[in-house]
Amino acid sequence: MSFNSVDYALFFMVVFVLYWGMGSQKVKSQNLLLLGASYFFYAQWDARFLFLLVLSTLFNFMIGRQIHTGSEGGRARLFWLYLGVTLNVWVLAVFKLPISWLSSIPQGASLLVNPVTLKVMLPVGVSFYTFCGLSYIIDIYKKKITPSTDYIEYAVFIGFFPALTAGPIERASHFLPQLRQPRRFDGAQASDGLRQLLWGLFKKVVIADGCAQYVNMIFGDAAGYSASTLVLGAVLFSFQIYADFSGYSDMALGSARLLGIELMQNFAFPYFSRDIAEFWRRWHMSLSSWFRDYVFFPLERRRLPLVGQGLNTVIVFLLTGLWHGFNWTFVAWGGVIAAYFLILLYFPKKRNNAAVVAQGKIFPTPREVFELAATFGMITFAWVFFRADTLQGAVNYISAMVSWSLFSIPEVLPTGLVLLIFLSMVIEWLGREQKYALAQFALGWPRPLRWAFYYTLVFVIFYFSGSQQQFIYSQF
Repeated sequence: MSFNSVDYALFFMVVFVLYWGMGSQKVKSQNLLLLGASYFFYAQWDARFLFLLVLSTLFNFMIGRQIHTGSEGGRARLFWLYLGVTLNVWVLAVFKLPISWLSSIPQGASLLVNPVTLKVMLPVGVSFYTFCGLSYIIDIYKKKITPSTDYIEYAVFIGFFPALTAGPIERASHFLPQLRQPRRFDGAQASDGLRQLLWGLFKKVVIADGCAQYVNMIFGDAAGYSASTLVLGAVLFSFQIYADFSGYSDMALGSARLLGIELMQNFAFPYFSRDIAEFWRRWHMSLSSWFRDYVFFPLERRRLPLVGQGLNTVIVFLLTGLWHGFNWTFVAWGGVIAAYFLILLYFPKKRNNAAVVAQGKIFPTPREVFELAATFGMITFAWVFFRADTLQGAVNYISAMVSWSLFSIPEVLPTGLVLLIFLSMVIEWLGREQKYALAQFALGWPRPLRWAFYYTLVFVIFYFSGSQQQFIYSQF
């Protein structure tokens, strides 16, 4: 059941009515409804692996309690932590190994080599809910949180349907307190959620799915196109993956707001970044902060000056690549991002752009324009590895871009789509200081003009809704 489907709209309307119809004091009943709705939602994606979600939830709930009850400084707490981390990582490894790797296992060594089993090896959202479980037990061990005593409450945290299949990767310290207090319907919060959901739907259906048709065509026959067309294909994929994933996140956050729950912000206009460090702070923020807190910082405490920091950076980004899947293309993508970071790390004048670019201004400075363009170009280059089916395919694609045909007119030039991308980025630019593009955009307009803008977005969404594509990150 995809966010950009009629089924989801009907499903959500039923949940919305039942949820708020219970009254704000029926917290436990609301949580139980959310859990049932979340499991129903997941079953529509892939009912075969609902058992894995339930087992993962139950296991981490019990491990968290065992860690908490262990004696201070005793070995029991450490044992339960190691057991929890090991089994969670094992689940990721088993269910994300490439079929080609599993096929090489001797027949009879594992049920996983059964041909029927091999076809259903990737449970939807397993990377996301497993990382939620890992952060939960690690935070309990570090005594940052105490374990939940309410299984339903914890199960909603792991399986909350807006974030279940593609994040954001929530933290218990942020999410669980919201489930323990009465939630009253707030018209302003609901309106905000609707605007964010609408903008996410526009980015997914119009921009991402529109780009997907051309990206699939160009990457599917890279040898048959000129270098200029290959560059265009790489650029279109940059916008596809951003509009697809940030569009999903906007719809997830918007849906949650309609239910009175605030999820973590997952994107902060990453293509308006002036260097790779700023980009990574703004892209898939829940994942980047997860690796920062649970991998990089622990490694930092055991590092050698500078050399160790560089090594830790490489480790983090290689693991980030592997999180997306056991494929050399993802490893290479992580390696390229790590190389970019090493340049910043060892360059004498390392940049640290924390504030929003051109804050309080309409136009950036010439230097900022250059930095934005350079960063976008570097990211687009790295995305080629992410999009390619094989490492050799990525190398061939990049090699083919180095040609005199780079200066020719692309054989594929979707001018209408390019115009829509440009307009969407203008709106994003104007809203870059907010949590999402439409948070304040058009609110000061006269009501008829504002509603005309919203209805235009709705019309464009319906007009382009015929070429529905699966969310890219739902496969991770």
